[in-house]
Amino acid sequence: MSGRGRLALCAYAATLMAACSMLPLVDPFTWILQASFLLALQCGVGALGRRVPLPRLVTVATQALVLVVLLTATFAREQALAGFLPGPQSVRRLADLLTAGADDVGQYAIPAPDTDGIRLMLVGGVLLIGLAVDALAVTFRSAAPAGLPLLALYSVAAGLSDGGADWLWFLLAACGYLLLLLAEGRDRLSQWGRVFAGAAGPRGGPSSGIGAPGGGALAPVRTGRRIGALALGVALVVPAALPALDSGLLAGTGGGNGKGSGGGTISAVNPLVSLQNNLNQPENREVMSYRTNATGAQDLYLRILALDQFNGNEWRASTRRLEDVPKRLPNPPGLSPDVAVTEISTNISASASYRQTYLPLPYPATEVRVDGRWRFEPEGRTLVGDDGETTGGAQYGVSSLVVQPTAAQLARAGTAPAALLREYTQVPGSLPKVVRETAEGVTRGSSNAYERAVKLQNYFAAEGGFTYDTSVSSGTGSAAIGRFLTNRRGFCVHFSFTMAAMARTLGIPARVAVGFTPGTAQSDGSVSVGLRDAHAWPELYFEGVGWTRFEPTPTRGSAPSYTLPDAPSGDSADPAQPEAAASAAVPVAPSASDSCPAQMRRQGECGSSALPDAAASADTGTPAGTVLGVVLVAVLVLLLPLLPMFWRMRVRSRRLGSSTGRTSADATARTLAAWQEIIDTAWDHGIEPDESLTPRKAAARVVRVGELDTEAAEAVHRVAGAVEQVLYAPEPRPVSGLVDDAQTVRAALRASADRFARFRAVVAPRSAVQVVWAASERRAALTGRWRTPQRPAWLRRPSRQQG
Repeated sequence: MSGRGRLALCAYAATLMAACSMLPLVDPFTWILQASFLLALQCGVGALGRRVPLPRLVTVATQALVLVVLLTATFAREQALAGFLPGPQSVRRLADLLTAGADDVGQYAIPAPDTDGIRLMLVGGVLLIGLAVDALAVTFRSAAPAGLPLLALYSVAAGLSDGGADWLWFLLAACGYLLLLLAEGRDRLSQWGRVFAGAAGPRGGPSSGIGAPGGGALAPVRTGRRIGALALGVALVVPAALPALDSGLLAGTGGGNGKGSGGGTISAVNPLVSLQNNLNQPENREVMSYRTNATGAQDLYLRILALDQFNGNEWRASTRRLEDVPKRLPNPPGLSPDVAVTEISTNISASASYRQTYLPLPYPATEVRVDGRWRFEPEGRTLVGDDGETTGGAQYGVSSLVVQPTAAQLARAGTAPAALLREYTQVPGSLPKVVRETAEGVTRGSSNAYERAVKLQNYFAAEGGFTYDTSVSSGTGSAAIGRFLTNRRGFCVHFSFTMAAMARTLGIPARVAVGFTPGTAQSDGSVSVGLRDAHAWPELYFEGVGWTRFEPTPTRGSAPSYTLPDAPSGDSADPAQPEAAASAAVPVAPSASDSCPAQMRRQGECGSSALPDAAASADTGTPAGTVLGVVLVAVLVLLLPLLPMFWRMRVRSRRLGSSTGRTSADATARTLAAWQEIIDTAWDHGIEPDESLTPRKAAARVVRVGELDTEAAEAVHRVAGAVEQVLYAPEPRPVSGLVDDAQTVRAALRASADRFARFRAVVAPRSAVQVVWAASERRAALTGRWRTPQRPAWLRRPSRQQG
């Protein structure tokens, strides 16, 4: 491998080693695999550009263009031109993802979930740093300044982390930088030759330069050491100067411990990061169990939070102000005293393995009795863990209302307040027209918002021909909603977000709640909630009733009684206190219902490994087909320049490998093949063939121009004499050892050539142009129009000696 090739490989390795410092910040860390593959493609383009060679700035610009194309194909394929070329929509998509990623960084604690926005920031950052390192260290041959972008990458990770094994990542990043410096030093010294830093040693003794025992260090080596020591010192000082975040990436989540003064904000993100994967896993691990004094629990959905912002790429929760948890929560917004309500009590015990920052609650909760650091967000009526507080092992009691509106009350609902109506009916301009058209068609003939909402629910749950299918690619953006209405296959994410979007187009305030369906009743009176119960559902606002649950997803949950024809207005509940057994006594073991019927397995309802406290927010990652296509294109781009080398290796093997046949014709063919191989090998090393010369004169020319030693010169002349024998002698004498002679000549030509000439002779052999000539001549023969095509100078056939 050439010195620059080694340097490029070290630059790639150094970038990845520094990027490893980001691994503790995000879970899972599969993003590093994607980043390493894309970085390899980017570095490969740089190597090809330097191989041509292109001007330095053109090489860097080409790599930057490839970076944009790779990010577009990976994160904005659906909006890109031809699936990978950047366009206005793909640029807007990437900008939205970056904005979402910045919000995610401001919300999540370490380790943050691998959302699309965070992944784009990580992968794009690694590619940018890799471009800077490759340009400085390899293209401009200055490895020392390349430590600055590596330092920036490590410093960001160190400043955001909360300690732990930071020294390990620092050591890894430092080793990558030192590896880069050593590779550059070796490359430079190999070009300078033997350089001596001190005076000569005693007469006849070794000097004090390189390779001399006890010799002093060279000035370049000393300089590299000093730069390395300075960079490593800065790497130690800079992270110490950066403010470490108490909860890692959770910056600005409200101050205090939940019992101090109010204030702080929450910028919650889409909690559907892993929902689809969870629903497709076979194990239905229990996440919590509860006891309640309600006579029926079919409507006791446990709500985590509501997603109320729809920007076209995803649904997400708005940034809201946090408060201390009050003794008694405020009355639910929009609920009139005329609507029947019953207050119930529920004791909940969360599994120790279920950890997330939002406390699952029945809606609307009126009082929460929980220990720990929790904050209250009034608009969504959610409780959020502060300073690392999670639900793991939590045991708490909740008082909540069972709201029992009648169909008549919902039909008579008045107009929502202007501010609420404006906020919760916004739809992005990118929403396909089919969404509004379908909503208007389904609800045609309805006289009020309630009838329209019920028709939308029935359309998805029963009348529209939709199928529950968790194998469908997840997504909540405009494009995913349009695909769902066309394909009519999806799971709760698709049903709930699409119904909410359609309701908004009809002027009905809507948002999406995420949490759990009521669970499975146990023989001891408790109710077990498993990962299979994870769910999303729409909430629509009706003045006088407030936020009201609907259930459009078929086979999941239960349709509310107020949406059923001729059904009771609500489910009565006994206001007595819950059973004496405390929630701590609720068993945490999975229930007997863990056995999953085959039908449920086919529908994808057989569980998950972790609650979707976060699930893939926007249209999820890159489909396998796109990844495969990018890989194939990359392989073709890398292999096409190597085709001449493979052709030349095959021809050489065929010429020198055949030893069968004992006839004179076979001997003649072997002799001419050996001679042809010598002529082509000389051509590959810059000695063009001359057809006007006899074999003897051609051999003399190869010896002279190639500066061959005596042994190789004798080998060339032996083969040339054998050629003259088989061509001109009446009875040619057989000559042995021609293959060895051809190998000797090849080795001598390589030894006399410089490093670049040897590299070109192997990777881009000049004699491979014969393939183009043969194709041109065959085409001319087939068409019957023989004429010598006008070729550029590098393609023109030289005057060539044929025998």
